Amino acid sequence: MAEEVQLHKHLSQLLSAARKGGYQVFFSPHRRWRPGDYDTWKYPNPSQIGSGRRQMLAAGTWGGDWHPGYVPGDGDVVVQQHWAQSGFANTDLDLQLKQHGIDKIILIGMLANTCIESTARYGMELGYHVTLVTDATAAMSQEAMHAAHEVNGPSYAHNIVTTAKLLALLQEERC
Repeated sequence: MAEEVQLHKHLSQLLSAARKGGYQVFFSPHRRWRPGDYDTWKYPNPSQIGSGRRQMLAAGTWGGDWHPGYVPGDGDVVVQQHWAQSGFANTDLDLQLKQHGIDKIILIGMLANTCIESTARYGMELGYHVTLVTDATAAMSQEAMHAAHEVNGPSYAHNIVTTAKLLALLQEERC
């Protein structure tokens, strides 16, 4: 799906536009897996169990490092790593957004139907205006993308747009 929606191209365009436009950029990284993570947890979720088996996003590995095109820059805020799906749950994202006077959030990245959706839903519950960008997120299947943007998204997102539409809105400062 990432190739189909041209994810890397769109992430780069949006990150560049946000920084050039003076918008505050936040990174909400997933927990970097380490041996022993989740081993003694009472109820680890299937993704957490799988990450241990596959050592996905393992600290100190290629999968656990920042993608070279999306390394946090000067002035960007890197929030605490999230352990499951929501960038808000058990992190400082809400505090950081409030301290920066932010009440509108635009979510891009991976995965559309898990981390993006969970963070967006949680953000809406906290009172943030939520924008999803359909071609600046990706998932493991077309069905997951459809569910995230067309089935579930309209129940919580205030705005669901393409990268082209968002770039136009950023220029008009209307997102």
